[in-house]
Amino acid sequence: MTDHNGIVLGPNQYGKAEVRVVKVTRDTDRHEIEDLNVTSQLRGDFTVAHTEGDNAPVVPTDTQKNTVYSFAKDGVGSPEAFLLRLHGHFTSNFDWVTGGRWEAEQYSWSRINDHDHAFVRTNTATRTAVVVADDGGAPRIIAGLKELTVLKSTASGFTGYPKDKYTTLPETTDRILATDVSARWRYNTDDVDFNAVYESVSNILLEKFAEKYSYALQTTLFEMGAAVIAAHPEIDEIRFSMPNKHHFVVDLSPFGQENPNEVFFAADRPYGLIEASVQREGAALDDSAWAGIAGFC
Repeated sequence: MTDHNGIVLGPNQYGKAEVRVVKVTRDTDRHEIEDLNVTSQLRGDFTVAHTEGDNAPVVPTDTQKNTVYSFAKDGVGSPEAFLLRLHGHFTSNFDWVTGGRWEAEQYSWSRINDHDHAFVRTNTATRTAVVVADDGGAPRIIAGLKELTVLKSTASGFTGYPKDKYTTLPETTDRILATDVSARWRYNTDDVDFNAVYESVSNILLEKFAEKYSYALQTTLFEMGAAVIAAHPEIDEIRFSMPNKHHFVVDLSPFGQENPNEVFFAADRPYGLIEASVQREGAALDDSAWAGIAGFC
């Protein structure tokens, strides 16, 4: 064995990133589409590959890609279930693979005028899923969505904040509230109808965003998360990253016009960024399950 003078390999993983797979189910004249972007990363004992150049334990990333395609032949069902199948395959077929991280984005398509085989890509939100397992332990499942753009044209304000010599923002009780919701929630079980829960959580997030007067984006975020936790005992934690998409009232007085919150400038940057986790009190938390997720969620 090569002497590396007291230097050892730390945590590591490897795999095939962003495998684009589209499955068309055509067992009848009315086709179905499942469209995913899948990443497979394996964890285990790969030390000799790094330190000795010995590839004996290295399941090729190309093999991981082909496994994704082959598994898709039998359908996806839900991205969470699909990733659990990948976890089960790699940890049971290769003894030294003791875990991994499998991630997917799912893109949605809608029928064009209820056509049997013509579709249009829908852009309401992108569904996400992550399955993480370490050292032969049970897989942990994190589902979510991103790019869910929402706006309310009133019933939002921002007052009562501290002010110093750098404060120029005026208080308001009537403003536009807009954000791109990124949310991920962690399941405490794998006995879940993942598609049904995803639809339910998506609806709850939209309903709670719209439902009440918003004193701040923080308040709205917490109410959205609390409603999800209350409705779903199988979810112990939900994390949010929500930029405040600012809309500023345009001064039309130079043109002799009033502007009672009707014409706005939509600013793309800089923006406020609100991030928080809403948790079930007393539930076991698992920070390691979130490792590798870019940003807050």
